[in-house]
Amino acid sequence: MRKKLLFSLITLSISFMVLTGCTNSAKNTTTESSASTKILKDPYSDEQFLLGTYVRIRVYDEGKESALKPAFDRVKELGDKITINQKGSEIDEVNEQAGIKPVKVSDDVYTLVKRAYEYSQDSQGGFDMAIGAITQLWRIGFDDARKPSQEEIDQALKLVDYHKIELNDKEKTVYLKEKGMIIDLGAIAKGYITDEVVKVLKKQGVTTAIVDLGGNVYVLGHSPRGENQDWTVGIQDPNMARGSVLGSIKERNKTLVTSGIYERYLEVDGKKYHHLFDPKTGYPFDNDIASVTIITDKSIDGDGLSTAVFSMGVKKGLEYVESELNNGTEAIFVTKDDKVYVTDPIKDTFQLSEDSHYTMGDRSELK
Repeated sequence: MRKKLLFSLITLSISFMVLTGCTNSAKNTTTESSASTKILKDPYSDEQFLLGTYVRIRVYDEGKESALKPAFDRVKELGDKITINQKGSEIDEVNEQAGIKPVKVSDDVYTLVKRAYEYSQDSQGGFDMAIGAITQLWRIGFDDARKPSQEEIDQALKLVDYHKIELNDKEKTVYLKEKGMIIDLGAIAKGYITDEVVKVLKKQGVTTAIVDLGGNVYVLGHSPRGENQDWTVGIQDPNMARGSVLGSIKERNKTLVTSGIYERYLEVDGKKYHHLFDPKTGYPFDNDIASVTIITDKSIDGDGLSTAVFSMGVKKGLEYVESELNNGTEAIFVTKDDKVYVTDPIKDTFQLSEDSHYTMGDRSELK
């Protein structure tokens, strides 16, 4: 059986087009904000490989380069607590004690676990925090990835049920009631960490920055082009190399989170299996979506929602975002047949690239 595994180390799902105009001369390196903060055209920046992706942080406030270190320290601290692919993490301990006893966790981990449980409920299991028995079986994104047998999948599915997770708010404990259950927070952890990094930057006095955790992006403040200018954010083309965009939208103080079938996949006998798993079947979701981008205030919400609406397909996903969420949350769907659908409030602000081969879809044709 021929197998081909493609795992891109750079899992960035959103590319930035920060339009700063012509090249700046030495005497034109900053702009002024209303608080007299000097905003640099050329930011302080750092990039490190963490959480299985490249983490990039850019700070545009003059004199705030020192904010980068505590921001990256926070990423490392949380990553060490949350991963299930590293012995000694708090989540690893919870999984090790499945069916044995509750495990007391830190405030960070308990906050994340509880939010994941709430999204599991809200999506009626479309997002299931106990999906680990399946993800660890397939291992897509790792060197030992493989397609399991149907018997293995059937056995693992018996352990995928967030209802069997017991949380104790007073004691901050997490208990998996059945031995072999595995919590996998990979679909929501980067969102929580992104939000925490933004908190660190704000505490350090940063007003304008980009935080990019590989598919989870937060644009803080205004564009360096001026106080009245939003960031122009390009949406990744799911069928092209990283950095290729199909359209753009202007935002500030928002997070954009993308989930797509192009990020990581396993190819077996000519068929591709992506890394977004259906908790009901044990196989990757099989619907009309190639990628979905969620635009919202908190990255953890974008993470949970991107997986939840991915499970619904385009039609139900659009309806869910528009009818169930009224807090400024928006969505951009890209289908496998190269059509783009957006929620109504952003239909006039989302701009499809002129050279894109995509077309805006007609919602009345959705089934």
